[in-house]
Amino acid sequence: MKEEMNTDLFDPKTMIEPEFEGSPREGNFGFAFNDSNFSDRVLRIEIMAGPSDSMSDAGDGCSSLIDWAHHRKRRRENLKKDQNDSINDNFSLINDDVDANPPDDNDHINGADVAVFAEEQVLNQSDADDVIGGENDDEEAVAMIEEPLSGDDGMNSNESSWSMECAPVLRVQTLHISSPILAAKSPFFYKLFSNGMKESEQRHVTLRIHESEEAALMELLNFMYSNTLTANTPTALLEVLMAADKFEVVSCMRYCSRMLRNMPMTPESALLYLDLPSTVLMAGAVQHLTDAAKQYLADRYKDITKFQEELMSLPISGIEAVLSSDDLQVASEDAVYDFVLKWARARYPKLEERREILATRLARYIRFPYMTCRKLRKALTCPDIDNELSSKLVMEALFFKAEAPHRQRILVAEEPISTKRRFMDRTYKYRPVKVVEFDLPCQQCVVYLDLKREECANLFPSGRVYSQAFHLGGQGFFLSAHCNMDQQSSFHCFGLFLGMQEKGSVSFAVDYEFAARSMPTEDFQSKYKGNYTFTGGKAVGYRNLFGIPWTSFMADDSLYFINGVLHLRAELTIRK
Repeated sequence: MKEEMNTDLFDPKTMIEPEFEGSPREGNFGFAFNDSNFSDRVLRIEIMAGPSDSMSDAGDGCSSLIDWAHHRKRRRENLKKDQNDSINDNFSLINDDVDANPPDDNDHINGADVAVFAEEQVLNQSDADDVIGGENDDEEAVAMIEEPLSGDDGMNSNESSWSMECAPVLRVQTLHISSPILAAKSPFFYKLFSNGMKESEQRHVTLRIHESEEAALMELLNFMYSNTLTANTPTALLEVLMAADKFEVVSCMRYCSRMLRNMPMTPESALLYLDLPSTVLMAGAVQHLTDAAKQYLADRYKDITKFQEELMSLPISGIEAVLSSDDLQVASEDAVYDFVLKWARARYPKLEERREILATRLARYIRFPYMTCRKLRKALTCPDIDNELSSKLVMEALFFKAEAPHRQRILVAEEPISTKRRFMDRTYKYRPVKVVEFDLPCQQCVVYLDLKREECANLFPSGRVYSQAFHLGGQGFFLSAHCNMDQQSSFHCFGLFLGMQEKGSVSFAVDYEFAARSMPTEDFQSKYKGNYTFTGGKAVGYRNLFGIPWTSFMADDSLYFINGVLHLRAELTIRK
């Protein structure tokens, strides 16, 4: 038994939590909760009135996550207003206290501002980022260590503790607690109980919380003993999660995160999880929850054309989650670029704000190397993006496009994880191409199209995949790869076609040649030559480019897949 209890006294910041509740490694001390026989201190919880519109229990009072989010936002705004009013009302009193009670170096605990009074030692966590951790400023965690009163000191205690009296105390709860158990679970309580107190005198600890925090704090304290929660609704679990973040109970944060992750996700809940305070979002304990929320949004909105109206109403955290996905169903990266500009212009009508949000938040999600050269030219002169930034991104994209495929793979592998995604393509409806154009001695272009083995396999039995548009002589062309039936032999085969985008009744005479890399030399070998006079919407090509059945083309020993990629080339020349 002694060994089990010792294993529970861990460092909460480095302990790896068990995946399932009830693990013997944690130890269940639920029997000792609020039991004087197993306690060495008394916790006095003063429950103060919150802002005027606060609900008595945020978890039960809110019927939905949307209500919870709106309530939490109002509560945060009202609390900040109350705090500002309190500061203004007591400004002159502060000056008086500074003169009357000069600070002592011994009155500071771990960087927190501490005022030592006759009746109580006050630890105001709003100024102690190293204790609570920053931006979870819905309410401030306040702890006091009570000491015996003597003489005139007791008469002055009310005047001294003005900074704690931001709201009236509605009621008081008293609990028997075990300081080793709480200190083992929470750095907040560990620091509170190890501040040089006199063991024989200072046994009473007072916490002041707002009424809306009461249920969550009681759940949290019970969890610190039993490693379980009775809360089982999203709103209640979120309240406990916020309390666990405030009091640094990492194991409870992880537990709440796991419970929320296992509940059905909705767009509203996913966005709410991504909009939690930054201290919560940065905690490793909730990483799996935020990852699940991002994946849910990415899966739901992967067809940005179909859901464009809904996407336009998403906050920036939701947009970032969608744009980070490799599985966006878009025609090309040009469509992603156009959508980002459309969303930014709608959300940030002021140019400076729009430039700032694009530079710091959104530009990183646009994969410029897979945009067409025509769109890259437009990006260079786009007023919404800072000139220096757009020049850097476009130049970077052009250099990447110019590299051979194996060099591109090396460059992607060498990129840091945080930035390498911008060099990875998505599952575009129109596959990216590399184009080299010549004006002399005649108008000509060479087009390279790479298809992965999986993409080709997905074409069977009658599919087709299109390339991005490329231009020659002012006309737009495209390549299309097909799985179709060989008309003579009646078996499936791989075909490649060249088409001209429909644009009036323009007639265009072109010489063309199709080639593909093949083993063992890995050089391009010509497969088909022809000439054709195009009119808008027409296409020409070869139904069986390699002259073999589909099964031979896709076989493991196929000559045409080099490191899992089919390399195709088309040369177009305008006939004089």
